[in-house]
Amino acid sequence: MPDDTLGLHAIGQILVPVEDVDRATAFYRDVLGMRFLYAYPGMAFFDCDGTRLYLANPDPDYRGHATIYFTVPDADRAFATLVERGAEVVSPPRVVHRAETYELRMGFVRDPDGNHIGVMTEVPVAGSAG
Repeated sequence: MPDDTLGLHAIGQILVPVEDVDRATAFYRDVLGMRFLYAYPGMAFFDCDGTRLYLANPDPDYRGHATIYFTVPDADRAFATLVERGAEVVSPPRVVHRAETYELRMGFVRDPDGNHIGVMTEVPVAGSAG
């Protein structure tokens, strides 16, 4: 049964695991023509009409094949609800990125096949006009 109070509707980001991030970045940017956003060591991000595509070579402990990141109004509340419903905890919500106008909070649970399900919220920074 769908739960509108949880807020798992809009997909904000999808992880595509890759062996070589630089090679994959060149392919997605130069061959597919996707709009490159930014990169950090070992990861690259593209814009897919408002949904971020995240290329990375995941940690060896990562057991899944994909990660879906849902944009939710409150990552802490959504995470707590998923855990109450029996989802396996990967990591509780925390700040994973700071920008001038917001902090990005993410938390993760695991589905029965080992894929990660993320909940993410952009929290405005106090005093910013964003």
